[in-house]
Amino acid sequence: MIPDKIKELREQAGDSQAQLAKKLDVTRSAVNAWEMGLSTPTTQYIVALAKLYHVSTDYILGVTPDRTISLRGYSEDEVRLVLDLLRYFDRHH
Repeated sequence: MIPDKIKELREQAGDSQAQLAKKLDVTRSAVNAWEMGLSTPTTQYIVALAKLYHVSTDYILGVTPDRTISLRGYSEDEVRLVLDLLRYFDRHH
């Protein structure tokens, strides 16, 4: 579950394993091991992944099936734009 979420988030962001590794200051083989289920990222890296990809740690851990995004740090105009886009896609999906 965690391996699939990490790979899904990384690929959707257009990051290679090497790029993600550099962003987290870990080795590419560590990212590969996470995605293969050979090891599990520590809490520190789960939190870092959540912040990097703007999702909740619960989503990465598989506690909640729905993806959530954090709009913390965005201006009111940016939040409004994101919400308008979500409404648009919700109506046309």
